[in-house]
Amino acid sequence: VQLVESGGGLVQAGGSLRLSCTASGSTFSINAMGWYRQAPGKERELVAAIGGGGNTYYADSVKGRGTISRDKPKNTLYLQLNSLKFEDTAMYYCAAGWRLAPITDQLQYNYWGQGTQVTVSS
Repeated sequence: VQLVESGGGLVQAGGSLRLSCTASGSTFSINAMGWYRQAPGKERELVAAIGGGGNTYYADSVKGRGTISRDKPKNTLYLQLNSLKFEDTAMYYCAAGWRLAPITDQLQYNYWGQGTQVTVSS
């Protein structure tokens, strides 16, 4: 399985963006997917996760501002982030796993993308 993220860029604080992650290869094995981010000097952290049945999980930092969704026929995962803050600046990674339930432990994801950079200017 290969995951390719897109949609990152430079955005002003208060703005919005939508990240996409397209999966290819043996996508039939994928159930749960998630978005992580890593800022310089910080550990990678979970942003949002979605299970194979559609259940979702959000980190407190993006609750009310972020929406994770997926288009299964297109093998694409999305992350809509609104009211962007400077602290949202990070490399954003897409992850996919075999489990059906949403995965909040990064060690349980089986596949990772290369990331897309999001920079929020204050």
